[in-house]
Amino acid sequence: WLRPNTRRWFHFLRFDHRPAADSYCEALYPFCPTGDQDGRIPYMRDSDVISVYRLQTPVWEFKYGDLLGKFHIMHDAIGFSSSETGANYTMEWYELFQLGNCTFPHLRPEMYAPFWCNQGAACFFEGIDDLHWSQNGTLEKIGEITGNQFNDMAQWVQDDNETGIYYETWTVRSDPGPNATVWFESYDCSQFVHRTYRKLAELGAKLSSRTQTNYTKIYLYSGEPTYLGNDSAIFGQPALKNLAVDIRNFYHTFRPHQSFTDFAISLLEAYKKVVLDKSFYLYYNFEYWHLPMKPPYVQITYEEVPLP
Repeated sequence: WLRPNTRRWFHFLRFDHRPAADSYCEALYPFCPTGDQDGRIPYMRDSDVISVYRLQTPVWEFKYGDLLGKFHIMHDAIGFSSSETGANYTMEWYELFQLGNCTFPHLRPEMYAPFWCNQGAACFFEGIDDLHWSQNGTLEKIGEITGNQFNDMAQWVQDDNETGIYYETWTVRSDPGPNATVWFESYDCSQFVHRTYRKLAELGAKLSSRTQTNYTKIYLYSGEPTYLGNDSAIFGQPALKNLAVDIRNFYHTFRPHQSFTDFAISLLEAYKKVVLDKSFYLYYNFEYWHLPMKPPYVQITYEEVPLP
């Protein structure tokens, strides 16, 4: 979904299959622990009537309650309930190895190029944790679909899941105004929810909400990006050594597992690079881009995206 009058500059790349995750990448919390490991979704009878629910809660609500909700940093999902069986289901799309790994890479001593653990995928599992979604967020019925519509959606989800495989945190725009150019679009939990709603509408579902349907967006603001190249072009060419070192130094600021002191120093370094030096290196579709940053630099918004 794009705001009216906005222009999209670069599209998220899709793939013909999902690669196996590298064993170096480890999740603090296992991905989709109660879902089918092959991503299969149960078959519904056509006579069934499936209720569709909009689900939203603060990120890491299970650990921090409403803390991140105060900053409108929300996680989105979709719930389903079968009238024939009474079974409830939750479907969400999120990172395999936590958000930090999808946003910034690891700098491994034995590898010159930054190493990314940035896969994301759909997770479908039985049950809806009512308290988790409703206590600090949203659990709202927004429509009903037939069993056939559900099955068609399920096939689409599996296809979407095999071809859209990487998580992208940032949406990069030219400015906050209504006529801005979107240089790069995010690919995250809310984007999956929007795609699914559009697919359900395409299949004939009527979706409506009693409340305004807002979603979290994390923006970077920059002038026109400059294409730099892929891993082999940048980190395999002696002539580009200075660029390679600059990219590694940039990401070193955002490295994981820092002490409190190192983290405080890194925040100052990040401020210098992004705000004072007006520079950001973005990794998108396996390629690096340089963003000439401009005010307001970074912004978290909670803006309306209407149901289709």
